[in-house]
Amino acid sequence: MSAMAERLTDALYGLGWTAVKKLPEPVATALGRRIADTAWQRRGKGVLRLEANLARVVPDASPERLAELSKAGMRSYMRYWMESFRLPAWSAQRVRDSIDIQDVHHLTDGLAAGRGVVIALPHLANWDLAGVWVTRTLGVPFTTVAERLKPESLYDRFVAYRESLGMEVLPHTGGSAFGTLARRLRAGGLVCLVADRDLSSSGAEVKFFGETARMPAGPAMLAQQTGALLMPVTLWYDGTPVMKGRVHPPVDVPETGTRAERTAVMTQALADAFATGIAEHPEDWHMLQRLWLADLDTPDPGRRPGRGSAKGPAA
Repeated sequence: MSAMAERLTDALYGLGWTAVKKLPEPVATALGRRIADTAWQRRGKGVLRLEANLARVVPDASPERLAELSKAGMRSYMRYWMESFRLPAWSAQRVRDSIDIQDVHHLTDGLAAGRGVVIALPHLANWDLAGVWVTRTLGVPFTTVAERLKPESLYDRFVAYRESLGMEVLPHTGGSAFGTLARRLRAGGLVCLVADRDLSSSGAEVKFFGETARMPAGPAMLAQQTGALLMPVTLWYDGTPVMKGRVHPPVDVPETGTRAERTAVMTQALADAFATGIAEHPEDWHMLQRLWLADLDTPDPGRRPGRGSAKGPAA
């Protein structure tokens, strides 16, 4: 991405955070849907990649069904952004009224036991809203990790935004994040990680919808090293203003095997839980990037040779 493009990207997101939250809610909702439909109609590489990913999730879907899913997916993705731009202005009551999480006892019991908890989520629905619900409704602070974005000013915006919502944010790169996360967990704290796409190229290989993908090994490694509980969480929209979610039971640490073998088994268990939520609500999975190993060495759909790909902030 050129310096000019980076400045433009930063300016656009800055405009979103300052302007969208001031719009009347029906106007913001309509704007988000219009932007989503326009992006879908243009059939850019993000939309085509989303359809290619959905084709693995719903392998018997017709081209028409895939198009329907990707259109709904773009609307879901823009709902995430419109909600996230407005979250800092939401009251604690509004947050409580906007989310309904099942089986929260898995999380609260784990924290009450003082063991520390690692929550692992896929890119489903609005994970930022779920985080605000944890900090404001449960009253539990947590630590998370953010991908370093370009330009740096955009990364700084994201960190400031998430910290304003009560999250401690660590950079994904730099090498010190794992140690800090481990210290938080040993102190009985909560760590939340979006964990369905490996950013390090050193993650654990898993079977995901029948094909090999790579997912971060960090959640499983943290649980083994600190004794913390590892819990998958899945989220979804159901056509109402209230986002739904589920805290899955803790993933067991295998009693035998090497550390790498135990990590592989636990990461596969996460992938299986993620797949359950994604299969039930594929239109809410915001995966506009390549994920499966078979896709990593092939160009994005619709990508012209010689052009680089840009990562979105929600990657």
